Amino acid sequence: MRSSSFPSRCGAGASRPLRVAAAAALCAIALLPACSVLPEAEPLDVYVLPVTGDASAGAVSAVRETARATAPAAPASATVAAGSSAAAAAAAQSWSLRVVRPAAGVHLAGQRIVVMPEGNRVSVYQGAGWSDPAPVLVRDRVLEAFRADGRVGALSSDERQLHADFELDSDLRAFQSEYRGGRPEAVLRLDARLVHTASRRIVASRSFEQRLASADPAVPAVVQAFGTAADRLSAEVVDWTVREAAAVR
Repeated sequence: MRSSSFPSRCGAGASRPLRVAAAAALCAIALLPACSVLPEAEPLDVYVLPVTGDASAGAVSAVRETARATAPAAPASATVAAGSSAAAAAAAQSWSLRVVRPAAGVHLAGQRIVVMPEGNRVSVYQGAGWSDPAPVLVRDRVLEAFRADGRVGALSSDERQLHADFELDSDLRAFQSEYRGGRPEAVLRLDARLVHTASRRIVASRSFEQRLASADPAVPAVVQAFGTAADRLSAEVVDWTVREAAAVR
C-alpha cells in the first residue's frame, strides 16, 4: 500500500508545472490578435511653412505710402538715406497690437497637409505634415510680416496675454491644396477682425484670400506654393490693419 501511493503523489506534483505552462501559453496566444490590431505610426516628412520673401516689396511700398501721407515734405537737399530714415520714423505707429491664433475647423486644426483632390472630398497628403498646426503657422507668419514691415513696434501674441490697444482676431476658412484642371493650388482664406481691446468693439473686418498654383504636384512644390501664398496674404493683412487702426486712433 505504501509503495503504490508514493508514485501517485509524484505524478500529481509533476503535472502542476505542466498546467501552469499550458495556461501561460494560452494567454500568450490570446494576446496575439490584440497586439496585431494596434496601428503603427505613419512616418511623416515634416515641413515648415517656407518664407519666400515674395511680399517684401509690397511691405516696403506700404511703408512709403504711409510715410507720404503723414510726413512733411523733405527739403530738396535731403539725401536718400536721410529720406528713408525720416520715412521710417514717420510711418511708425504708437499703438500696440496682439495677434491671436485663428479659429479653425477640425480638418484645419491639425498638422496634416490638407488636400481636396476633387469636389468636396477632403483628404491629406500621405507621409507629410506641417511643423505646427495650420492656425499657429498662420498666426506666426502674420507676426513675422508685422515685424518685417516695421510700422507696428509693440507686438505680442495670444501665447502671452499682454495688454494691447488692438487685437487681430480671425477665422481660418481655408488652408489646403485644391486641384483645378488637374493641377494643385494652395488656397488660403482668412476672415479677420480688428478689435479695440478696451471696448471689445470690432472696428473693422475683412476677408482675405490667396490662391497660387503649384509648379509641380509633388509635396515640396505644393509646400512652396503655400509659403508664397501665406507671405502675400500676410502682407495684405498688415497693410489693412495699420490703415484701419490708424484711422481709429
